[in-house]
Amino acid sequence: MTAQGKTQGVPPESLETAIGRKVRALRQGLDVTLADLARSAELSVGMLSKIENGQTSPSLSTLKALAQALNVPISMFFQDFEERSDCSFVPAGQGVRIDRRGTKAGHVYELLGHSLRSATKIEPFLITIDEGGAPHATFQHPGHEFIYMLSGRIVYRHGDRRYPLGPGDALFFDALAPHGPEEMPDLPARYLSIIVTPPPD
Repeated sequence: MTAQGKTQGVPPESLETAIGRKVRALRQGLDVTLADLARSAELSVGMLSKIENGQTSPSLSTLKALAQALNVPISMFFQDFEERSDCSFVPAGQGVRIDRRGTKAGHVYELLGHSLRSATKIEPFLITIDEGGAPHATFQHPGHEFIYMLSGRIVYRHGDRRYPLGPGDALFFDALAPHGPEEMPDLPARYLSIIVTPPPD
């Protein structure tokens, strides 16, 4: 693969950089010069320049002085950093067991993460159906669902259609129609299910 074809990793932005960019944006939004803001916050121009460029970690008292000079709450400086930090990490084998309607049919649900700030609800599940699991094709809920088969084989019903699923097969559908595993010819079976539910009207 050529250098152009490689995906370059982007390092996460530091808190200092996020605060500095926010301070600069607020200052420029008020059409205030670096020197004027430094004077109002009782800081040196050099120190303020380092803060805006993310080259230093300002103390809480410094942030308080800047917030007062810019007439904003101190939390405003952390807003962008917090919004970009919407991240949920689940180590291997540590998904949270969740009881859902299929649990009684022997379907095991492990929640692998969840959206933290978005109004749209996103739930990725690892679903395992062990030997003795029963069909359950009557799920219905708002939103959409994506299924990716990992192991085993099942026949998945969506509405009036049936889809045989084996490793590597994928299914994406409107979740308002009745759906779920109807036949399970090869157990145990495991698949990834991602449910996306829009915010209420």
